[in-house]
Amino acid sequence: MDIHDIYAIYKKFPSVQTDTRKLKKGDIFFALKGSHFNGNEYVQKALELGACYCIADENTGVPDSRIILVDDVLETLQLLAKKHREEFSIPFIAVTGSNGKTTTKELIHAVLSSTYKTYTTEGNLNNHIGIPLTILKIRSDAEIAVIEMGANHQKEIEGYCRYACPTHALITNCGKAHLEGFGGEEGVKKGKGELYDFIRQHEGTVFLYDDYDYLRKMSAGINHIVKYGTNEKEVSVAGKILNDSQLLEVMITKGAETGSIHTQLVGGYNLPNVLAAVCIGKTFSVSDDNIKTAIESYQPSNSRSQLIHSGTNEIILDAYNANPSSMQLAIENFSRMSGDNKILMLGAMMELGEESRAEHMRLIETINQYVWKCVLFVGKQYKGLTGDHLYFEKTEQARQWFLQQKIKDSKILIKGSRSIQMEKIIE
Repeated sequence: MDIHDIYAIYKKFPSVQTDTRKLKKGDIFFALKGSHFNGNEYVQKALELGACYCIADENTGVPDSRIILVDDVLETLQLLAKKHREEFSIPFIAVTGSNGKTTTKELIHAVLSSTYKTYTTEGNLNNHIGIPLTILKIRSDAEIAVIEMGANHQKEIEGYCRYACPTHALITNCGKAHLEGFGGEEGVKKGKGELYDFIRQHEGTVFLYDDYDYLRKMSAGINHIVKYGTNEKEVSVAGKILNDSQLLEVMITKGAETGSIHTQLVGGYNLPNVLAAVCIGKTFSVSDDNIKTAIESYQPSNSRSQLIHSGTNEIILDAYNANPSSMQLAIENFSRMSGDNKILMLGAMMELGEESRAEHMRLIETINQYVWKCVLFVGKQYKGLTGDHLYFEKTEQARQWFLQQKIKDSKILIKGSRSIQMEKIIE
């Protein structure tokens, strides 16, 4: 059975699932394999739960005509997504970058959804499985799609583009993230730049943050570029920070009549993310009132730039992920906030390869430039580097310390890589 036949089945049963725990009656089950699981072993269970068809790449020994055997389930899922993508002539906006891509994607979605039927990546489903699943959830009423692309090695984004086929692209930034997989900072630029390469080849449009020289260089040769940034002379949409002492307030100075935008985001480092959403909103003729309302209404979640009031304490929870670039921005922003009782709780940064020890040492040097009430580190990457600061190998140990302190009247920044789960300290 070829992909055209499978797509015909999908058109009749347009709901795809890869996890039997979430499977609903009438779903098509894709038996994906990973390092710790084999979906082929769950085909019988999927059928019992009501799957209309199962796509498998191993002989399961189950005699059922609803089992479709293919060479590679993942490849079939991606080809199916590509086939479905080809049914649409709407804008597909791809968003990637080292930092801020999920927040930017969410802000763009909020703005566009105020005016258009907009589909987007749910949560953090931004990889080789999540992107096809996102595309396959897009229905015929779609007017715009916003697709987030995460990557930790080269050629990954190039692969996504083969089935997402973006018409528009935005790279938030290229920082020190996934250095191990990309092979250093220049490797990050090359990997993220694969999105620009696709746009360049297919005469698409790039939304570009003009404050970053390297993005201008990376976008050379692309004919359709819409710029945003802080320099009014160079861009279509410009803005500046009015206040980021607690929650970020942005004034749009060119390109939109929104006035000041009072966001629910912590940190001036979110300025480019807000400007991106304004710029894309204006490009697609969203009204100024809708842009302002959408951005001001957006509430960050999932441990991203969240401000939490807990008793007499203010907690900035930004623990979804961390790398040297985002850590430095978060610490510098925190240092500018008012108040004397500031506590840093920082988890280790992952996927830095040979640069790991040096980058953790640089982070501590940055921290030591400021005065803090207390600094706490979590993760073996910090072992032997923390000096007089507190060190715990595991998050649970840090949590026990935190519960014993009865901290009051303080501001606390919590940040770290996903696998450290720093949010557990305050759960």
